[in-house]
Amino acid sequence: MNIDPVLIVELLVMGCISGFLAGLLGIGGGMVLVPALTFIGTAKGFPADYVVKMAVATSLATILFTSLSSVRAHHKRGAVRWDVVKLLAPGIVVGSLLGAQIAKLLSTKSLALVFAVFVSYSALQMFIDKKPKPSRQLPQGGGMIGAGTVIGTLSALVGAGGGFISVPFMAWCNVAIHTAVATSAALGFPIALAGTIGYIYAGWNLQGVPVGSFGYLYLPALVLIAVTSVIFAPFGAKAAHKLDVKQLKRVFACLLFLLAAYMASKGLAA
Repeated sequence: MNIDPVLIVELLVMGCISGFLAGLLGIGGGMVLVPALTFIGTAKGFPADYVVKMAVATSLATILFTSLSSVRAHHKRGAVRWDVVKLLAPGIVVGSLLGAQIAKLLSTKSLALVFAVFVSYSALQMFIDKKPKPSRQLPQGGGMIGAGTVIGTLSALVGAGGGFISVPFMAWCNVAIHTAVATSAALGFPIALAGTIGYIYAGWNLQGVPVGSFGYLYLPALVLIAVTSVIFAPFGAKAAHKLDVKQLKRVFACLLFLLAAYMASKGLAA
């Protein structure tokens, strides 16, 4: 399998960026990876009908590695709410499997627009940083399963680790931001595992996909991005406990608006 050396460098750099962001903001890096992989795949001539779905699937798979790396760093600082992870995980697995099957039914245009809408919403939440009511707490039992299902479904649709929903959700329920980021990193693994399996299954019999593809998953990109993302995720996690996350979130929100605009233009042009 011959891969363009320039593509190798591009994917390694993307891994550095996505890994650092996964540790810093608990977002899994998918919000950056999906537009970037869509742009690169389009430039390399990947099938227009599959390019966004392949970007989403490959982004999800990389989160398997960034999640483990970043959560290890957060866990050392005692920041992960494992009780919350256990309550949300069942719904997340169901939702992630469901989201991959929904994505299979959507056109490239529709999926790109879905991505743009939810990333714009996430960016707005990050930018506003609205404070919750002091009395609000996390739901229990069925409420957490329902929340997990929503998080998993939307995460699988847009190829993100769920942080774009789970961090605002936990912050809305008065979970401290550093704890919400750390817990979101832990939630990224079940999202990524179930979502990746779902996308491989959904695209197993596709015709005309690039060499090295398993369903919608593009394996060369996964390997190259994972190598550097695992290295840089702990640096992001370390920075999250030292830097002013509020200001960083606003800067990142501006970047997300630009990426959402690109995906919207991609969808409207499809």
